[in-house]
Amino acid sequence: MVTSPVIEMKGISKAFGPNKVLNGVDFDLRAGEIHALMGENGAGKSTLMKILTGIYHRDAGIIHVKGKKSQYKSAKEAEAGGISVIHQELNMIPYLTVAENMFLGKELTRGKTGILKTKEMNVKTAEYLKRLGVEIDPEAEAGSLSVGQQQMVEIARAVAANSDILIMDEPTAALTDREIDALFIVIDGLRRQGVGIVYISHRMEEIFTMCDRITVLRDGQSIGTRETDATDFEEIVKMMVGRELGERFPARTGTPGEDKFRVEGLTSEGRFENINFSVRSGEILGVAGLMGAGRTEIMDTIFGKKPIKSGSIFIDGKKMKIRHPHDAIKAGIGYITEDRKDEGLVLGLSVRENMVLTNLKRFSGSGVMNPKKETDFVDNMIQKLKLKTSGREQTVKSLSGGNQQKVVIGKWLGIDPQVLILDEPTRGVDVGAKKEIYNIMNELTKKGVAIIMVSSELPEILGMSDRVMVVHEGKVTTILDREEADQEKIMQAATGGNSREEN
Repeated sequence: MVTSPVIEMKGISKAFGPNKVLNGVDFDLRAGEIHALMGENGAGKSTLMKILTGIYHRDAGIIHVKGKKSQYKSAKEAEAGGISVIHQELNMIPYLTVAENMFLGKELTRGKTGILKTKEMNVKTAEYLKRLGVEIDPEAEAGSLSVGQQQMVEIARAVAANSDILIMDEPTAALTDREIDALFIVIDGLRRQGVGIVYISHRMEEIFTMCDRITVLRDGQSIGTRETDATDFEEIVKMMVGRELGERFPARTGTPGEDKFRVEGLTSEGRFENINFSVRSGEILGVAGLMGAGRTEIMDTIFGKKPIKSGSIFIDGKKMKIRHPHDAIKAGIGYITEDRKDEGLVLGLSVRENMVLTNLKRFSGSGVMNPKKETDFVDNMIQKLKLKTSGREQTVKSLSGGNQQKVVIGKWLGIDPQVLILDEPTRGVDVGAKKEIYNIMNELTKKGVAIIMVSSELPEILGMSDRVMVVHEGKVTTILDREEADQEKIMQAATGGNSREEN
């Protein structure tokens, strides 16, 4: 039975200066359905939702919410109207507790005294998180939580608002498989209660598992809406990118050479111990494991961000002394971190300024920047990476998530790395941009670059890796060749089964 829309948006248009980001977009949401909103990065998905919730004002079009013509003036007003949003970018205040973040702006107080009912807020916070199958100390500082834990708190806060319309923007991007399964149970329960959910995600498997309908935007325009059970992956991808994408993962055709990079007995106290592995020239080593297994901590230590207790790092057989990221960069190691916002970019600077940050010497002489060298490099990267930008001087914070990720990649390509570490390289990146990133990785391996790719997406691990290293509780449990690796073996090793020492 088809219910009447709780949200109806018709002919929505929006421009920022000369840049028209939405042009006559139509979208509707029914009560008790999960409606996927899809499109490449920069297609206009988040802008459309920001218009719905009063963050942006539309230039044209009509919005009806629950049958009434609406134009919210702020996100707070939209929330009062029954619309809650889980944003892709986390909004936690790090120095407040989990409970204080949960009740921010809705604090429980004793009458008009303003005195907080701290104990009651802690109890309720624990209850909300338990509904998601998560145990997090309500009194812990939010800044001490992992990205995935922070995301679960954000989700719990939105669910606790008892809204009848919920917008979820990449809600699973930082979650483990177990957390995702728990979230899906909660989402399905909300759907059964009649909550309408707008689900924005680049993960096709999730879309086809959870969603009732799919609406696709491309270049700020509505391309179409499909019933999920009446379409398939290929049709949705074609609608998103305007062309056939072909295989999701490009073929790995090169033959790796000799060992380029090697780690022996690497130990960091309290984080991991006795890590041994190597990466050959022209090879992609995938690194799999559950959240908290120690994958990122190993990469941080290799790059000099965290101290080494013992062990050695070799490049081309030469022992390297890496105590600081400067040492790693000098040795030819690049590192694309999982947190591009805080660690990969300076959001207030331009595309050009971000891309040259890691290797200023390359673009200067006698301490003075050479504008031609700088602009030639940046313009080449914009073209090579197919970066959607108004120009090299556009601020990075105004780019979509996928295009920001491409700026980070361009920045590290500027050092001509011998070894490139990519931690969750396609998180929050659309299917078309993912393919472009995979192609860049292939091109780099053809030039002999050794790549270490940490990913929580098993299809990505299996599709792009020449070998797969699995980490569990700070130890390497197995290293599998491409031919023998499959999801079952990886998950068995990731949960502590089938452990063997690798040297």
